[in-house]
Amino acid sequence: MINSTNLYSSAHLIVAAIRILEHRTSSPPSVENVCDTLSVSLEQGNLLFRKLEELEIIEVVEGPYGTRLFVRNHVMIEGIPKGSKESGIEEEIKQFQNNKKDYTKKIESVQAKQAEKQKNLFAELEKKLKKDLSNK
Repeated sequence: MINSTNLYSSAHLIVAAIRILEHRTSSPPSVENVCDTLSVSLEQGNLLFRKLEELEIIEVVEGPYGTRLFVRNHVMIEGIPKGSKESGIEEEIKQFQNNKKDYTKKIESVQAKQAEKQKNLFAELEKKLKKDLSNK
């Protein structure tokens, strides 16, 4: 199965699968064949194929016999950063969680200030009441 967070490794696997299937059948493989070989869904496969097509690593050609994949320039894979990157959704979720924590801390500090104000107000009222009672 392909790890979609590491495009570098995924690119190597996809190019290898295209070459193996092309060798076996003596024709360019279909999108379905490559996805089946790599045990990935068609949606995930198409997403990766589009990324690799944008990077000019593979070529996706639609014809009367379906969509076929060709290796265009496998050397371009080396231009992809090797480090594992998180997907945008995971980054957004982490950012949202951090913002939520900051917001919660802010609410807690405001509540603590309000509690302190209320405590001081009651203490002040109590002093005034004691003073008024002692004056009578």
